[in-house]
Amino acid sequence: MNKKIKTEAVDHLFEAILTLKTPEECYIFFEDVCTVNELLSLSQRYEVAKMLREKKTYLEIADKTGASTATISRVNRSLNYGNDGYDMVFERIAQNQETKENE
Repeated sequence: MNKKIKTEAVDHLFEAILTLKTPEECYIFFEDVCTVNELLSLSQRYEVAKMLREKKTYLEIADKTGASTATISRVNRSLNYGNDGYDMVFERIAQNQETKENE
């Protein structure tokens, strides 16, 4: 974990995020916390990460998401050398989908 971001204020933000229970609650909270561009940038990075894990090319990703090659490269670096946060989330989403399919 990056010690630069580990602050009391960030802890409070994450605690607040962890109280959200539905996508609708997320929309309500994040529309208040983020600008539209900040939220769109975060969602774009997430989509880029998903597509990179699906082995899509930079060109395919840029065409679908509108992300620059610099953004795609930055996300790719996080996937390869980061804290595995994306993969943790992807794995949990896959497990949740699997659970729903087996119910």
